Amino acid sequence: MVMLTEDLQYIRAADLKKEKIKSYNHFPLDLPVVRNFDKITFHPNVTYIVGENGMGKSTLLEAIAIAFGFNPEGGTLNFNFSSYDSHSELDEYLRLVKGVFRAKDHFFFRAETFYNVATNIEELDKEVLGGGKIIDSFGGKSLHEQSHGESFFAAFMERFQGEGLYILDEPEAALSPLRQMSMLARINELVHQGSQFIISTHSPILMAYPHAKIIQLTEDGMSESALEDTSHYSLMKQFFEDRGRLLHHLFQ
Repeated sequence: MVMLTEDLQYIRAADLKKEKIKSYNHFPLDLPVVRNFDKITFHPNVTYIVGENGMGKSTLLEAIAIAFGFNPEGGTLNFNFSSYDSHSELDEYLRLVKGVFRAKDHFFFRAETFYNVATNIEELDKEVLGGGKIIDSFGGKSLHEQSHGESFFAAFMERFQGEGLYILDEPEAALSPLRQMSMLARINELVHQGSQFIISTHSPILMAYPHAKIIQLTEDGMSESALEDTSHYSLMKQFFEDRGRLLHHLFQ
């Protein structure tokens, strides 16, 4: 399998059904990402959605995943459980443009609810006699018996199989900088195996994947950005190049 092109990608675009919106005065329609929504055309390989807290990154990613058919708390398309019904209704206002070709593998990864996915796997596997347990596709070791970061990485390294659509919400949450670089390498492997990624992140390391599309969300709307022009990169660069001056101003 080769890298996907625009003719082969699994999700091509996302747009807002503005004709359905009567008011922007309640959640999630009052979020900056919704109030200033522009049609998103996804990169066939890797698209990043970035921005400060409160812009609506995770809510948008959740809506994309649900509109595609994923469980709100994450997992594969076959997962159907609810630990706490907290997802927004944004998916009802979202229109996805799917590609002609279908992915063979699918996974929606949410850092904040991956514990719930792990618990659901254990509950389902209790009902299985003998082999063929779900946890086998994650490396065979209980995700609850690993550190947070190790369980995340088990999903990325073991469960993701290629030719897949992978929607990831802040996957760096439990990963060290070294693991984040390993994650970049894994993304590259899977991209070259015909996979498409849509990722929300705060990590400039993860944003560094070559030729990816970075969509930055601000109070004024959304725009495509180079890595070096994102607020995340600029702030981290400023911090490490002139840490003393920044800390001086912070501590005043």
